[in-house]
Amino acid sequence: MTRIPGNYIPETVKSVHLIGICGTAMGALACLLREMGFLVTGSDQNIYPPMSTFLEERGIRPKKGFSGRHLAHNPDLVVVGNAVTRANPEARALRERGLPFCSMPQAVNRFLAFGKKILLVTGTHGKTTTASLLAHVLFEVGADPSFLIGGILKNFQSNYRLGKGEYVVLEGDEYDTAYFDKGPKFLHYDAHTAILTSMEFDHADIFTDFAHVKKAFRGLVEKLSPRALLIACAEDPQVAALSGIRNSGVLRYGRTAEADWHPGEIRAAGRENRFEPTQNGRSFGQWTLPLLGHHNVLNALSVIAAAHHLGLPMDAVKKALLTFKGVKRRQEIRGVKRGILVMDDFAHHPTAVRETVSGVRKHFNTGRLIAVFEPRTNTSMRNIFQNVYPKAFDAADRICIRKPPLLKKIPKGKRFSSKKLVADLLARGKDAHYFEDTDGIIDYLVETAKPGDLILIMSNGGFDNIHERLLARL
Repeated sequence: MTRIPGNYIPETVKSVHLIGICGTAMGALACLLREMGFLVTGSDQNIYPPMSTFLEERGIRPKKGFSGRHLAHNPDLVVVGNAVTRANPEARALRERGLPFCSMPQAVNRFLAFGKKILLVTGTHGKTTTASLLAHVLFEVGADPSFLIGGILKNFQSNYRLGKGEYVVLEGDEYDTAYFDKGPKFLHYDAHTAILTSMEFDHADIFTDFAHVKKAFRGLVEKLSPRALLIACAEDPQVAALSGIRNSGVLRYGRTAEADWHPGEIRAAGRENRFEPTQNGRSFGQWTLPLLGHHNVLNALSVIAAAHHLGLPMDAVKKALLTFKGVKRRQEIRGVKRGILVMDDFAHHPTAVRETVSGVRKHFNTGRLIAVFEPRTNTSMRNIFQNVYPKAFDAADRICIRKPPLLKKIPKGKRFSSKKLVADLLARGKDAHYFEDTDGIIDYLVETAKPGDLILIMSNGGFDNIHERLLARL
């Protein structure tokens, strides 16, 4: 290949530098590349645990901040994270030096997915858990998969794996790819099998409206090869409608008459769900899933449909689900003190909050469910869902809402109001409380929580380390 400046990957690569290395996916890619034998360097603006520890444990020490000097060793390839702007000092330097560069999904295609069958998991909600379940099942049945996922799988204590099998599981992100490629990341992947869990408006910093979101997912479905299989959630009307544009190669799952795969009756049993997967009326018997909520049964059902399509033995798949330990920050129990259980969850979109709260309520019904919520994403800090959030907390007994911590990033006329949310919750007859900061929430919970309570903390960020601090105080 002729070495000219631009967005490409040369034939021979020995050293790789990653700009924005501390992102979840970028960090995993860096570790994969090092495991493959490449010399890996990287940089980021904010370097702190757990990602800094994750990288250092694998022999990678990121450089703090961005500087053209970080490229002085002229790496064979520079991978540019999607949070990196064109004006970034290292982005400018790589163009000035004429260094080969590419986006993260381009690097994944070249180094991880090349020659493998891509199992792509996409959707507004549930893609991390679904992708993790699929990767775990493949591993347990002996398929030796590779994977790159946006959450830490507890069974592997990692969000990546380099396997020797024919399959690679990728979490397909609808977020934009890079400053030089504003299309969704998932459009880069040529899927053998794609799971589409849901479609709603999210990522308000990237998408202008829901029509914009639907256009992105339509592009994914239209791009699928005629030989590929699309496994679509029939319960989501937008997904169901979109799956209809394919003449063949579609399997639908859910609790609707149109579904090819149905979960049967879903019964909560302790910290598990029991259900009976059926394919067009053919029962596969009673199954147990060690995850909470109907939404997770649907996630598992899509994995069962994919496994059956791939020809995996159903008895082995059934056993594999039983040993799934979950994903960090997804209904993760962080500790129990004074008989009070503290749970961490990534939920932030109102649909995810509603499903998480109601799902947890079905399994923990002996004490109070105290929901603690921090609006932190670019979408949740906007007033787009201001009038939707109040209904999301219906299954909670007590609700604590924090003032958004990064509200200055949002234009004044578009800002979400936590005070209004609390007022709306009170109007619905809920026991709701507003807090200016995390310290106030911790003080309140330490004073009012009782043995038997479950404190469900929801945020897509670190929430000022509220979990550990609260447990220490309790």
